[in-house]
Amino acid sequence: MFNHDELPGQHAVRYLRSKLRNVPDFPQPGILFKDITPLLADPRAFHITLDLLAERFIGEHVDTVVGIEARGFIFGGALAARLNASFVPVRKPGKLPAKVDRVAYKLEYGEAVLEMHTDSIPRGARVLIVDDVLATGGTACAAADLVRLQGGEISAFAFVVELDFLGGKEQVECHAKGSRVYSLMHFAAGE
Repeated sequence: MFNHDELPGQHAVRYLRSKLRNVPDFPQPGILFKDITPLLADPRAFHITLDLLAERFIGEHVDTVVGIEARGFIFGGALAARLNASFVPVRKPGKLPAKVDRVAYKLEYGEAVLEMHTDSIPRGARVLIVDDVLATGGTACAAADLVRLQGGEISAFAFVVELDFLGGKEQVECHAKGSRVYSLMHFAAGE
């Protein structure tokens, strides 16, 4: 059995951090954007990322992985396959073809809406919510609301990158009491 309290090897995390690109002033002035596309372009880095995320949840009962649009689809779908779980996309409005549940939530710069097909989560299903970056936590909390609306139980949240200085982990833990938040890489302000 894996010791889930141990951190992944420092050399692996250092390697993955070297595959991220900082993009200043995106999507607006003053923001230092963490671009994961170089990590995705490197098969070894992408594989290591998925292995480290999956390892954290091996031996746990996960019925469904929910991936948040859009980069959460990349990691969530692959992680669901590795955990032998179903995959459910959470999308922006107007992207899903059948009947949806929707949740409006606040962002740093305004409001947004997320949707999920109404028949996505079986009542009582154990759900892992996945996205690429945890910033303020609003999007992850909205995805949790959708899961709960359908009767799912949130077992954990998983992120590739966490921007520690924005307090998203605390927001998610407060909103989804009893759910764990796991992030592979952590960054301080300006890092």
